[in-house]
Amino acid sequence: MASPVILLAFFALGHGVLSPISASLGSAAPLDRGFREMYNLQFEEAHATFEEYIQSQPKDPFGATADAAAYLFDEFNRLGVLQSELFVDDKKFKGREKPSPDPVMRDKFEAAIAQSQELADSILKHSPNDRNALFATVLNQGLESDYLAMVEKRDLAALVYTKHAGQTAEKLLAVDSACFDAYLAIGVENYLLGLKPAPVRWVLGIYGAETDMDTGIQKLQLTAARGHYLLPFARLLLAVAALRDKNRAEAKALLQNLAQEFPNNDLYRRELSRLH
Repeated sequence: MASPVILLAFFALGHGVLSPISASLGSAAPLDRGFREMYNLQFEEAHATFEEYIQSQPKDPFGATADAAAYLFDEFNRLGVLQSELFVDDKKFKGREKPSPDPVMRDKFEAAIAQSQELADSILKHSPNDRNALFATVLNQGLESDYLAMVEKRDLAALVYTKHAGQTAEKLLAVDSACFDAYLAIGVENYLLGLKPAPVRWVLGIYGAETDMDTGIQKLQLTAARGHYLLPFARLLLAVAALRDKNRAEAKALLQNLAQEFPNNDLYRRELSRLH
């Protein structure tokens, strides 16, 4: 995980028992249902659910953020960028070929981000501590970072969004310390930059970057254990991190939990088959 992308920013959570994912995402609330459909690779259904929410709550920026996430995951799935083989081997990751993004998908993704951020900025202009607008902004910045790194292979540009997401997450957590999804952004910034050599960390620190790797791991553990919308994604990445740490038993347990919760997602089954 020496590469500047969110997908490798997770480390081993430990060997405790994880709660069922269903404790995080329900099926009644529209946003929960949409995220569940997204993780289950039911992208058309997820977009329909999120669009229904956007129509019913047109002033809430998070609806468009969620829709952008579904476009990003759809592109990730099409390009096969979440497979563990790529991330366990740093040389393979650094030497990966640049994917061929779908321009239509990219335009829809960017349009959803723009729609969300316009609403969020309008709210924050008058209410700078609005929790929902800050949360949408954090995720928008994180999604942009993921797209730049994993789809366009622009790792340095992705780091800029990673840093901005961490800064916005700090503001959000000052308003609501129980927004456990937001700890992800801070953890990513600390963990990724903490991997840099000491002189680089010193320079980054001068410019205000958070570069404490241990702090990063602690924050990431909070999202993986107590997050909401991002909890399933965190556990997938924790499985990859466990493989990097040569902890096949933990990776297997995480993937089995995901495969049971999201039976339509064949990624989990394929990754499990690699462990057998």
